[in-house]
Amino acid sequence: MRKILSLVTLAALSFPVLPEARAGVVMHQQADDQALDLAKKAIALRSVAGDGNRTADVAALFRSALLTGGFRAKDIEITPSGGTVYMTATWPGSDPSLKPLVFLGHMDVVEAKPADWKRDPFTPVVEDGYLFGRGATDMKLDDTLLIASVLELKRQGYRPRRTVVLAFSGDEETEMRTGAALGDRLAGAEAVINIDGSGGVLSERTGRPEYFTWAGAEKTYADYQLTVTNAGGHSSEPRADNAIDRLSAALLRIQNYHFRPELNDITRAYFQEAAKLEPEKSGAAMKAFAADPSDRKAFATLAADPAMAGRIATTCVVTMIEGGHALNALPQRAVANINCRIFPGHSKEAIMAELEKVVADPEVHVANVTAGSIATAASPMRPDIVGAITQAIDGIYPGLPVVPAMKSGATDSMWFRGHGVPSYGASPLFIRLSENFSHGLNERTPVAAIPPAVDYFLSVIPALSR
Repeated sequence: MRKILSLVTLAALSFPVLPEARAGVVMHQQADDQALDLAKKAIALRSVAGDGNRTADVAALFRSALLTGGFRAKDIEITPSGGTVYMTATWPGSDPSLKPLVFLGHMDVVEAKPADWKRDPFTPVVEDGYLFGRGATDMKLDDTLLIASVLELKRQGYRPRRTVVLAFSGDEETEMRTGAALGDRLAGAEAVINIDGSGGVLSERTGRPEYFTWAGAEKTYADYQLTVTNAGGHSSEPRADNAIDRLSAALLRIQNYHFRPELNDITRAYFQEAAKLEPEKSGAAMKAFAADPSDRKAFATLAADPAMAGRIATTCVVTMIEGGHALNALPQRAVANINCRIFPGHSKEAIMAELEKVVADPEVHVANVTAGSIATAASPMRPDIVGAITQAIDGIYPGLPVVPAMKSGATDSMWFRGHGVPSYGASPLFIRLSENFSHGLNERTPVAAIPPAVDYFLSVIPALSR
């Protein structure tokens, strides 16, 4: 492992473990330190939707760092939008005829209640080799790694031939309107590298890198509201037609329903490659599913694993329920939200129609209440993009498997794919799957992952912009 004593103490480096960097890799202590320092400052800014949203302050922090690092003020734009902002920073290339390359992230985070955490989520702490705080994984550290790496390239004298745009949305975790605005604004881009999601996986046992994933597709986010209404009445006079009972029966039918298993080029390649890295049982199921998605045994094995269930088919689960109006009255109304993650190639309307068939009750009204989401096809497996990512990872961890994947959730990439701009999710951070607490309690990321992540950007940015 490279010495990064200004980041953490020797004791802190004892866990997690990352292998030593490849001989000859250039040290970049200033970039490593800057990435961590900026991440701490950004985490301390509560960029959560609603009252007190400080996303604009995060943008100002990023702008200040870029200006200090040599960006021109005219090349940095912060645009207010609703109760938040979005931001672009343009690094002009020497050939204006080339379409720009976009590196995409977001500045907002999911709400975190201090009373639920062991540490205050908005007071960043480096402890036991980890950076703790809301945004340590999703995704303020990724943002600051990108910024620090770009400034390192500028210090090294690199000048891109293709213009590079750093784009940061401000409401990716909620309404996603700023991501849509960025997609509209940068619709003429050559490609997008979205540093939100996917990335490196560390061994649960040893803490060493096992493989790296990049995402070339993502499922469509959709919310459907199920509503049952009736006359209600006095609770002392029970009736066969009870709104809550009827809704509950519909929810159980949805729970027991499985959408058709599916593959696309991205997921087929994922299962073929990941099968080589998994234990015998799950690896065999992956291999069988890649060969034949109608294999019931393989489907059952993968569907039983929450990490795999979202990669093999559309999924729909109940996430919220509401019903009744008084303790001593029959319910007049019962409502549930069904959240679906739709496999690419299907419309929200088609999935709603399928849900209506599953519910099989005309008294249960199904409505599409999705906000801020569009369906998009998978991005092509472009050799230049895949090659740049693979080359970067191989330069840090020679021979480490690099695997394509499909994200089960929605990101701002969809707004670019909607304009026909190929978009690829590829965060440089490595983390144990069991320690990925994005959106959850006590979010943290290994500090030892910072130097290799800078290495990654110092390789990928020039490879795609020269």
